Amino acid sequence: MKEEFLMWKHWFSVIYGAIFEISWVVGFKHATTWWEWGLTAIAVYLSFYFLVTASRHLPAGTAYAVFVGLGTLGTTTVGMLLFGEAVSLLKIGLILLLLVGIGGLQTVTEKEA
Repeated sequence: MKEEFLMWKHWFSVIYGAIFEISWVVGFKHATTWWEWGLTAIAVYLSFYFLVTASRHLPAGTAYAVFVGLGTLGTTTVGMLLFGEAVSLLKIGLILLLLVGIGGLQTVTEKEA
């Protein structure tokens, strides 16, 4: 039971990193003041901090793939919901396919570990 908790703890580090990745991508596009750029820099640091922390306990390639996938998913979703980027059925279908791949990687990694 404790090992399963630790595995989820490491996956949550990947998720936290992806959330900060989404933040810095949005920051790069929309930051205009010094403090917005400062927050963007902090988000970059925290993003990679959480990824590196998780990679110490999870396979690095899998952790990175999930990190990038979640970042892509989040950035695309934020763009569509908050910034008026185009929405299409194909884009939504590909996002769902990405979610299935991310879930599959997590499931396979837990069984292999």
